Amino acid sequence: MKLAVVGATGLVGTEILEVLQEHQFPYDQLLLVASERSKGKVIEYMGKSHVIIGLEEAVAAQPEITIFSAGGSTSLEWAPKFAAVGTVVIDNSSAWRMDPSKKLVVPEINAKEIGAADKIIANPNCSTIQMVLALEPLRQRYGIKRIVVSTYQSVTGTGKAAVDQMMAERQGKTPEMVYPHKIDMNVLPHIDVFQPNGYTKEEMKMIKETKKIFSDESIQVTSTTVRVPTMGGHSEAVNVEFKQDFDLAEVRSLLENAPGIIVQDDPANFVYPMPIHAHKKDEVFVGRLRRDESQPNTLNMWIVADNLRKGAATNAVQIAEYLLENKLV
Repeated sequence: MKLAVVGATGLVGTEILEVLQEHQFPYDQLLLVASERSKGKVIEYMGKSHVIIGLEEAVAAQPEITIFSAGGSTSLEWAPKFAAVGTVVIDNSSAWRMDPSKKLVVPEINAKEIGAADKIIANPNCSTIQMVLALEPLRQRYGIKRIVVSTYQSVTGTGKAAVDQMMAERQGKTPEMVYPHKIDMNVLPHIDVFQPNGYTKEEMKMIKETKKIFSDESIQVTSTTVRVPTMGGHSEAVNVEFKQDFDLAEVRSLLENAPGIIVQDDPANFVYPMPIHAHKKDEVFVGRLRRDESQPNTLNMWIVADNLRKGAATNAVQIAEYLLENKLV
């Protein structure tokens, strides 16, 4: 089986290669694809030398699966070309997420929606993935009326240039500016571009994608997304109103027994999820579970995950694993 990774030299692409190795993903040939400026470079991976190839060459090779992490414009142009030669594309960008003809997949929630005809599959936004994964077992039990989420998102979500800006600022150097303001020792209530309604594109992604993944337009969602000077992962304060009342002990049990979730909820001993501990982990970490005492049937929770892992690379690799296990390629 031929597997291609488009954007193999970027932050997420590098993480995809690590996850493929850790998961022992079975392929016969690996094609590493990047931009023209990276074409011809050699990457050492799992004891072998891999020459970076271009997109045209990758399409001509007709891989069974291609994982894209190269930005929306590249995905819009090239994903259909791969699909046309029979390749299943798993796309990490926002290009296809809200296309009604494309599946938006978190494997633990809705992988069963994938069929043999699906040649372009969308990976959700990183902050959406960790939230919906933590909410899914509770949604199944109690139903969800409304979600209020505030995020604390790592600079790694913007890419290497943003990390370079923060580290240069930390060292007292003058950086190339990726953000409109300094990010080190600061907080920016601004992720992606502002929309006419006053929300950012990132906030609208969380609102729209959550409804699509849950296949429920009746769920009310509002979001404030914030960039913080951290590495290792995104954090979220989530306030969720259920259709039914809940028992906190049952909530904890449901989360502890759900796939891909680790509960860290012992505040008396200072145990709660933090990005520094989520770094390089595939799981979503949940804690600070407590009843909202201001209104009925409402829970407060704190959700943390490595945005480059479950928020991107791990989720994509899990989709690829599902395709293989169910003979969809």
